Amino acid sequence: METAPLEAAPSRAPLRDFRAALRRQPLMAIGLGIIVVLVLIAIFAPLIAPHPGDAGNVTHPTETLLKPGGSHLLGTDQLGRDVLTRVLYGARTSLLIVVVVLAISALIGVPLGIVAGATGGWIDDVIMRITDVFLAFPALLLALALATVLSPSAEHAALAIAVTWWPWYARLARGSALAIAQRGYVEAARALGVPRWKVLARHVLPNALPPTIVQLSLDAAGIMLTAAALSFLGLGAQDPTPEWGLMVNQGQGLLETNWWVAIVPGVAIIFAAVGFNLLGDGLRTLLDPKAGRRW
Repeated sequence: METAPLEAAPSRAPLRDFRAALRRQPLMAIGLGIIVVLVLIAIFAPLIAPHPGDAGNVTHPTETLLKPGGSHLLGTDQLGRDVLTRVLYGARTSLLIVVVVLAISALIGVPLGIVAGATGGWIDDVIMRITDVFLAFPALLLALALATVLSPSAEHAALAIAVTWWPWYARLARGSALAIAQRGYVEAARALGVPRWKVLARHVLPNALPPTIVQLSLDAAGIMLTAAALSFLGLGAQDPTPEWGLMVNQGQGLLETNWWVAIVPGVAIIFAAVGFNLLGDGLRTLLDPKAGRRW
């Protein structure tokens, strides 16, 4: 009678290595902590916001521009809405824009880049010439132009940014695909008659993901700043949607008298951007094969 083979217990090495990496790279740990805090704030904003109604159309004409303190820890804006509440809910809007832009950019750019790099020939030429057209324009200017054509909203701002961002991922994925396509295991798979699409899916795509993940983390800060810039210029989120760039715009004329209206969301933008940059730098060190293991 045969006995069933025992299944090996799942290895904890990746988790242990990741913890060691965080200990060796305290800046990366700080960045990860900041992002985790922002995500938790975005998820639980209705539970932790002191005045949830102020994230919508509710206004308080008798409580306009109150100084920080009391029931309004960070003061109120021109419509009497609690600034802390709107900043907490603004994390939802800002992070959602970042996630949508990164998802669209990666889903479009990475497959196109891999196909271009692994296939070559006229397909590579066509895809790269299209990306060159987009890359010929500064990303912010192109996003401004697209956002101007579309009606101002957070959704249209995310779409405008994504249209300008995907070519960078196509370029990155193409470079990775070109390098991976020359490796022995890929050539062996082709020699054995493995269909091209299987080679791309099983060998090229998984090995092209690490640099893409690093770039995603590094680009998150730039996307958040671009979205805030569009909202600041009136081309992104519109009132009453709580969005940090829009809040800075609404408070810019009050810096000398009611500084908290603009400063608080501005600090939130800086806080998030620093977190994404620290996390991205740490991931680049960990996943860059040329950097070697440093932990």
